[in-house]
Amino acid sequence: MCRHLAYLGPARTLHELLYATPHSLHTQSYAPREQRHGSVNADGFGVGWYHPDRAEPVRYRRAMPIWADASFADVARVTRSTCVVAAVRDATVGFAVDESCAQPLRADTWLFSHNGAVADYEAVADVVGLPLPSGALEARAPVDSAPLFAMAVRLWRKGEELGSALAAVVAAARAVSPGRYNLLASDGHTLAATVAGDTLYLRSDGESVLVASEPLDDASGWERVPDNSVLTASATGHHVVPIR
Repeated sequence: MCRHLAYLGPARTLHELLYATPHSLHTQSYAPREQRHGSVNADGFGVGWYHPDRAEPVRYRRAMPIWADASFADVARVTRSTCVVAAVRDATVGFAVDESCAQPLRADTWLFSHNGAVADYEAVADVVGLPLPSGALEARAPVDSAPLFAMAVRLWRKGEELGSALAAVVAAARAVSPGRYNLLASDGHTLAATVAGDTLYLRSDGESVLVASEPLDDASGWERVPDNSVLTASATGHHVVPIR
């Protein structure tokens, strides 16, 4: 199990998004409040963000706890973006603590994160993950999220919308294996997330949207997204529909 978040809106520093709030993603790495599976997210972290000079997202990943990387915390104070996806990792049993497994995963212009665990990895890999999309090396990563990512990339490349592709991945995976399939993705302009076995919250003010596994503070405005649903959001609005 992991914790993840995504932001879309006016440019903010990575420090504001990941460190500054009382229950930030940094805090959730060692003291999550709503995590039901596991208690510490110390098996790596990753942050992906978009820069106006390039379509492909920039990314930073490490196979260590986020609290142990003081250099990144310093850089985060001066790094700004209008779109960010980040995660802290509690590795699924049987999978390595390795930088290649830290999320978000990346292909083309997309960032992807999976908060959850796959019960029958082989079944999901055979049915959902194949064929592997060309050029998306992280679809081969030694982590149970990889086949889910592979299917999402195939669908996006065929023109499927961000959120409907994630919902299709969840439905296909559930058909062959129990699991928790909270997925999160962005293309730099839109966010999408599924709620399938774990918590997800949303805060939107008409100019920005923030999505997180659990609220980053105790302020009003956080809305819990119902289970078995898919969220799609822009900076100015959002909608939630059931996963069919």
